[in-house]
Amino acid sequence: MKKIILLIIFSSILIMSLSLIAAAPPKLTTNSSNNLTNPEIKVGIYILNLGKFDISTGSFTADFYLSLKCNGTCPEEDFEFMNGRATSIDKIIDNPDEKFYRIQANLNSPIDLKKFPYDKQKVQIVIEDKKNTIDKVRYIPDDSGAGIDSSVTFTGWIIGTYNQTAEEHYYEAYDETYSQYVFTIPISKIVINSTIKTIIPVVFIIIVMLSSFILDIDKVSTRIGMVSSALVASVMFHVSLSNQIPPLSYLTFMDKFMVLTYFVILVSFSINIAIMELTKKEKAGIAEKIHKKTEYTMLIIVPILYLILFFWFL
Repeated sequence: MKKIILLIIFSSILIMSLSLIAAAPPKLTTNSSNNLTNPEIKVGIYILNLGKFDISTGSFTADFYLSLKCNGTCPEEDFEFMNGRATSIDKIIDNPDEKFYRIQANLNSPIDLKKFPYDKQKVQIVIEDKKNTIDKVRYIPDDSGAGIDSSVTFTGWIIGTYNQTAEEHYYEAYDETYSQYVFTIPISKIVINSTIKTIIPVVFIIIVMLSSFILDIDKVSTRIGMVSSALVASVMFHVSLSNQIPPLSYLTFMDKFMVLTYFVILVSFSINIAIMELTKKEKAGIAEKIHKKTEYTMLIIVPILYLILFFWFL
């Protein structure tokens, strides 16, 4: 009888346990489709306006639309600009699976002036989540929501084809990785304008200086005066150009162009000094030979040197 009672009690406990297990709510499964773990957010930027690009700091202003589209319910968004600050953010669409903003921001991008004045720069907008690491939020470029308005102009620059990428940024100090969305606009100087404003003035200085070699050796004083004037004009022009860009740890193309100019002026000055000294020492024959060899040779060699500079360093 005791065995029967124990069997009944055990069976009752077993049935109650199975009932509790069946009544328990199902365990949630985290996956990308319900955005509980590693949600993918499609990001797109549409540029409405770009402000003046400051070549000395790389700063510029941007007015644009920012769209965020989620494959489910978007997590609490708290993005920031890694290369600047937003001055105003207006939320236009605020749906559970879509956010849409109009943003005005002061931003800056790294500058590369190695080929100045024919330099090409990259204007960038970099977005990153403030709190969520890449295992919680991952940005994906959205081609359908990106672009540059046809009315956008950038004074003094030619706007190239934009590019948008998603990158992973690792913070070594915190051992954390965040997803970044990078919208890049390549810009380049207008070649004709840059040539007229920077190269042509120096070319005319060199032409005037080289014309001194056509003068006879009895006018050597005039020749030296023309070369000296070319040196002064070149130095002053170089200083004025250097004031347009920040101090750099490397030589720009314009610096190399001016270094070659100084070299040509130095050679011309040395030739004329040698002719003057030979004339004073009554060695007019040798001075005349130097004059004849350099009269047209310099007009050929100097342009070749500048062509080599353009093809080698530009």
